[in-house]
Amino acid sequence: MNLGGGFVKTVHGVLPVPAPATAEILKTKIQDSRLRRVAGATKFKIYSDGTDFELTTPTGAAIIRETASGFGNMPEMIIEKIGVGAGGRDIKDKPNVLRLFIGESKTEACPPIPPSARGGERGVVTVIETNIDDMNPQIYEYVMERLFKAGALDVFLTQLIMKKGRPGIKLTVICGREKLEEISKIILEETTTIGLRFYEAGRKTLNREIKKLDTKLGKVSFKTSKLGDKVMRVTPEYEDCKRIARKTGRPLLEVMRSTSAASLKKGKK
Repeated sequence: MNLGGGFVKTVHGVLPVPAPATAEILKTKIQDSRLRRVAGATKFKIYSDGTDFELTTPTGAAIIRETASGFGNMPEMIIEKIGVGAGGRDIKDKPNVLRLFIGESKTEACPPIPPSARGGERGVVTVIETNIDDMNPQIYEYVMERLFKAGALDVFLTQLIMKKGRPGIKLTVICGREKLEEISKIILEETTTIGLRFYEAGRKTLNREIKKLDTKLGKVSFKTSKLGDKVMRVTPEYEDCKRIARKTGRPLLEVMRSTSAASLKKGKK
């Protein structure tokens, strides 16, 4: 967001750009729960190109704060509408014009889902990948832990044979678009890679709900996955089963079988 420069006349007198209200609106407040929905609780990126008057007003800053979900280059998209607004002052060497493009992400413009597969949640995720062949494998556990804490939806490793026959690992992270910068920073800081690749992918998931229920072995959280109104599967949470196995001395497999039967019965009620 280009703030411009110079000064602006207000009812309180002449003030420097950005105006106090603009600066306050764009200030990142990590404790602001509403901000956490905008660009993943990230910062609003601003700059000034030296233009000698105000380019972002408090009203414009408020609109951006409420509607922006991230910052970046123009994505791959199918343009549906274009809006153009012209300012009332001329700027040397550049047009005083704002354009808005409305369209559909290329990854979202995929073929219709057949009726048998409808009912789940559909969206777009960012996939980040890198190949590594020179890192101590003990480090991966810590890296994956950090990535999950940062909001990664999934993290996994794939074995590879790289150039000169060296064994390597492909680290793959699936995350929301707004997490790209934060996740990339962690990977570049915590691993030996010198580069990443990323792309957007369409995603469809079953509707999921977690309930904590009483069983003969104790309280267990169950994950119920549905396609529309149809229950596709009900599974007990692994960590709860492990806790019960340690507490009771029962084999983990026995605990999982027992809770699975109970969860399926209760999940379909």
